Amino acid sequence: MISVLVVDDQALVRAGFQVLVDSAADLEVVGSAADGIDAVRLALELRPEVILMDIRMPGMDGIEATRQITGSPEGDLTRVLILTTFDLDEYVYDAIRAGASGFLLKDTPPEDLLDAIRIIAAGNALLAPSVTRTLIAEFASRAAPLAKNGRVLELITPREREVLLLVARGRSNAEIGEELHMSVATAKTHVGRLFAKLGARDRAQLVVIAYETGLAISG
Repeated sequence: MISVLVVDDQALVRAGFQVLVDSAADLEVVGSAADGIDAVRLALELRPEVILMDIRMPGMDGIEATRQITGSPEGDLTRVLILTTFDLDEYVYDAIRAGASGFLLKDTPPEDLLDAIRIIAAGNALLAPSVTRTLIAEFASRAAPLAKNGRVLELITPREREVLLLVARGRSNAEIGEELHMSVATAKTHVGRLFAKLGARDRAQLVVIAYETGLAISG
């Protein structure tokens, strides 16, 4: 059973998500919060596997809540799925740097949202295509590579650099395998090694690293 915490400042939205999530046999809502402060408190207390997190909330917003949750030892295994109203949400860039594992639009079909929770719980990242395009554009325009960040790339092999670059471009393991002429299993192994060597939580964090080291910009 995958435990889920629902965070949104609108009571009707929270109730709707709770009914939807609880309708799935393998998912269970363990709590809900109307703002970031309660979200952090409940996340560290209940340790849910996935948090459905709204960005815009009074008081502490979803970005700061995500940063505090993912940066805490108690929240190390918790994955945050951001639900945003607009695919051009200006906060997407900041939220992924804060530790969010995925983004979906609030008008996503119900079954797709349930599948997204399962994907996030499994440790994978999930970005809606429109959000991915926005995110990459933001990194290209805003992320200035730092020399000290570039040294991180010394930890990985040339082949792993190629894989990291493709991850930053939004490629799946199957697409990476096809482009680099390797099996899907081999591509998955390379991605797993990148997680371990670079200390990344998921693919979303690999995107951050690829841009902040300058690899994705120069590549």
